[in-house]
Amino acid sequence: MEERDFFEERPEKKTATLNCPHCQQSAEYEVTWLVRTKKRQLAGRADERDRARFAKARSYMVRKDDLLPCKNMRCRKRFEISGQSVVFTD
Repeated sequence: MEERDFFEERPEKKTATLNCPHCQQSAEYEVTWLVRTKKRQLAGRADERDRARFAKARSYMVRKDDLLPCKNMRCRKRFEISGQSVVFTD
């Protein structure tokens, strides 16, 4: 079985206050995350190795947006988001 069989996926937007490195202006941005929630139980076609992997699996979020455009109308340059790109949620 693949890792995708252990989780349910859904996109989610969260707001974050970020500073543009070019113009140093802060603003609220919507960052897109892919939320992977662990399923309640594993499918019946799993073997012992898959059950062991499923027992260790945890719900987590993966950030999809790496670059965002600045909201300042004079700047509008794209900048890279720093920080965590994967967050465990339990």
